[in-house]
Amino acid sequence: MQPLAGIKVLDLSRILAGPHAAQTLADLGAEVTKVEAPWGDDTRRWGPPFQTGFTGEDVAAYYLSCNRGKTVLNGDIKAERERIRELIAQADVVIENFKPGTFDRLLGPVDRRTVLCSISGYGQSGPRRDEVAFDLTMQARSGIMSITGDADGGPAKVGVAWIDVMTGMNAVSAILAALYHREKTGEGARIDITLWDTALAALVNQGHNALAGITPGRMGSAHPNLVPYRAFQASDGWFAIGVGTENQWKALVKALDLDVPERWTENSARINEREAVEAVVQTAVAGRDRAALEALLNGIPCAPVNTVNEALVDVQTEARGGLVDHEGVTTLASPLRFLQPSNENNEV
Repeated sequence: MQPLAGIKVLDLSRILAGPHAAQTLADLGAEVTKVEAPWGDDTRRWGPPFQTGFTGEDVAAYYLSCNRGKTVLNGDIKAERERIRELIAQADVVIENFKPGTFDRLLGPVDRRTVLCSISGYGQSGPRRDEVAFDLTMQARSGIMSITGDADGGPAKVGVAWIDVMTGMNAVSAILAALYHREKTGEGARIDITLWDTALAALVNQGHNALAGITPGRMGSAHPNLVPYRAFQASDGWFAIGVGTENQWKALVKALDLDVPERWTENSARINEREAVEAVVQTAVAGRDRAALEALLNGIPCAPVNTVNEALVDVQTEARGGLVDHEGVTTLASPLRFLQPSNENNEV
């Protein structure tokens, strides 16, 4: 199923957020043309590791992660403005991540039916509008680094460009909504998506914990609002256990044969006595290996702490087609899947 078949997307962005959004639209069936500077997208050189890419050139693996399914052209935006404007005129959707104001100065305006998505660090307005931003600096300023890492350690960034990826996802959601709006009204849209807005919104419960008067801090793999909900040391590595309901707690107590007070049935009581609860669970887990724990805790959210390599060869990865071959290059598959309609329950 390709719901965006016939939609033309012009990708004028670079690095990750914009290219990731454009790749998702390509996965949905859109015809995506990416225009790179004569020297190419910066991420082509963000290695090692390097691999032979979709066009037969050696590029960084980073570049391959967000540019699947595109036709790539080279163009100098400043020297070839008319050529780029022609491509814009042919597109339904344009994605750009120039510094705020640059697109309008060099290439605008666009047709009233065009969906123009501008992605930037801080947006088209505000006192930080012209500041340079990377995912790292956004993680620092947004507060997520202050709550990531061990309690007795320094601030840590999420192991992928977390804010960039989510910004790309938000861009896709906004673009799809704008295309739907255009179907009804004939009018395109100007979308202003930022890493900053995305980062703040993605703080979710931690952001609201702060609004409620609590200062969130680093807790390693633990959860501020649930106990036990963290990684524990098993006999052969780390193992994550997450308890979110009363029934799950009771099942954990039974499975691990825990001798615990009845008051711990309430999550709030476990929060108040976090260290004691976690110590009891850790003692019960320490003598078992991860495979035995996973079998024993069936029905309770749990999992071994895998390496990325282990996750890529997990049986579920294979069953769901989590890796795909694209023009001779193995890439991570799109997470968007569509099931065929069934008439089993609709028979007259």
